[in-house]
Amino acid sequence: MLTAVVLSIIATAVGIFLALQIDWFPTQATTKAHEVDTLYDVLLIVSVPIFVLVMAVVIFSVTQFKAKPGDLGDGAPIHGNTKLEIIWVTIPFLIVSALSIYGWVVLNSIEAKAGNTMVVNVKGQQFAWSFSYPSEGKVKSNTLVLPKDRAVEFRVNTDDVLHDFFVPAFRVKTDAVPGLTTKVRATPNKIGTYPVLCAELCGLGHSTMRSRVQVVPVEKFNAWIASKQKGAAK
Repeated sequence: MLTAVVLSIIATAVGIFLALQIDWFPTQATTKAHEVDTLYDVLLIVSVPIFVLVMAVVIFSVTQFKAKPGDLGDGAPIHGNTKLEIIWVTIPFLIVSALSIYGWVVLNSIEAKAGNTMVVNVKGQQFAWSFSYPSEGKVKSNTLVLPKDRAVEFRVNTDDVLHDFFVPAFRVKTDAVPGLTTKVRATPNKIGTYPVLCAELCGLGHSTMRSRVQVVPVEKFNAWIASKQKGAAK
C-alpha cells in the first residue's frame, strides 16, 4: 500500500509537470486570453491527481483482489461503507463547485463591458464569413480588421445553418444561430494576423470556411476604414 501511495504521488507530480509543459494554445492576442489559459491550467492541475487516483485504485484492485485460477465462485456479499460513500460524494462535489465558481468568475470577466466599444457584425453563411462595421458607415469586408487595444463586441448571426465563430488567438468562440444574434467581446492587444474558423459542422464546405483577422495600429485601422468608406461612396 505504501509503495502504491508513493508511486501515485510521483506519477501525479510528473503528470502535472508534463501537462503544464505542453503548449496547448496559440498566441495570446487579447487582454483576457491569459485568464482562459490559466483556467485551463488549473483544470489540468486538478484533473491529473484525480486520474492518477482512479487508475491507482483500479490497478491495485486488479492486482490484489483478482480471483485465483479456477475460482469461479461469487465474491463475499458486502454492504456499502456509508462514511466512505459520503466522502467520495462530498469531495468531488466541493471540487466541481469550486471549479464552477472559478469558471464563472473568468466568464464574467471576459464578458464585462468596456468603454469605447466598437461593434462588429459577423455573418456566417455556407461557406464564408463577412464583417460589417455599423458605427463606421457602410463598411463591409471579408477580412476582419481591428484596431489594437480597442474593445470590440462581435454580434454574430447567420441566414442559413448553424455556424460557430471561432478566433483561437482571441479565445473567442460563439455559435451563429439562424434567427438569433449572439454576442461576444474581446480587446485585441497584439498586432498580427490570426485565423478565423468555423467550429460547427455546417456542410460539405465546412473545412474551407476560413477567414483571418488583422490586428493593426489605430492609425492604420482608421486609414483602412477611410478607404472602405471612399470605395462605398462611389
